[in-house]
Amino acid sequence: MKIATWNVNGIRARAEQVHTWLREEKPDVVCLQEVKASPEQVPAALLSLEDYWGYWHGFKGYSGVALLVRKGLSAERPAFEHPPFNMENRMVMASIGGTTFVSVYVPNGGKDFNAKLKFLTALDGFAGALKTTRESLILCGDFNVAHTPRDVHPKERGEFTGQLPVERALLDRILSHHLVDLGRAFAPDDDGLFTWWPPWRQMRQRNIGWRLDYIYASDRLAKKATSCEVRTQVGTSDHAPVVAVIDV
Repeated sequence: MKIATWNVNGIRARAEQVHTWLREEKPDVVCLQEVKASPEQVPAALLSLEDYWGYWHGFKGYSGVALLVRKGLSAERPAFEHPPFNMENRMVMASIGGTTFVSVYVPNGGKDFNAKLKFLTALDGFAGALKTTRESLILCGDFNVAHTPRDVHPKERGEFTGQLPVERALLDRILSHHLVDLGRAFAPDDDGLFTWWPPWRQMRQRNIGWRLDYIYASDRLAKKATSCEVRTQVGTSDHAPVVAVIDV
């Protein structure tokens, strides 16, 4: 099973790139963030994908997420849902075969830091509550937090939103619910593992970035994971896709 997450930074601007990437990558579950479009604004070619069940949850010009599930993984259309703490169209999930898949876009906190902390706290509660069931969890998306100093290039490190101890502690709490950060699990010593780059001064080409996009998996699924990679050469978003493979 191949799972992918990508903050596309505007689906209308990146529609052709996403369509080509889906055709070439062939992920089974696709989590998109910052689609910046209401469902009726999503390009028709993506709304009518033959191989996927799709759910688009957004509004014009801001935030928004999507969740696409390959029909080979789920013969029937999944029930796409939102938790009670969903705000600004930032989260959609579906349960398939005993696993809950989630696409999440955490607020960046620049305008309302307390709202970001409240959202992350609720996400921690969500992961903790799911742990008490028999469901596995795949939690994907743009968390807008670099988990450790290693997840930020030295030139970008500082007392900035996205690197603050209180934010990092909340990611620790979320991971404490028997979740594994697959990206770091497969690259524990990689100081250049980033998924977002400031869109100026050729930061992406110079790999001066932050790791903000994650695939978190329940430990029983993580044990079956065979890879998790950042597709640094894909697309013109300021984020790159992250793709994990789990041998199920």
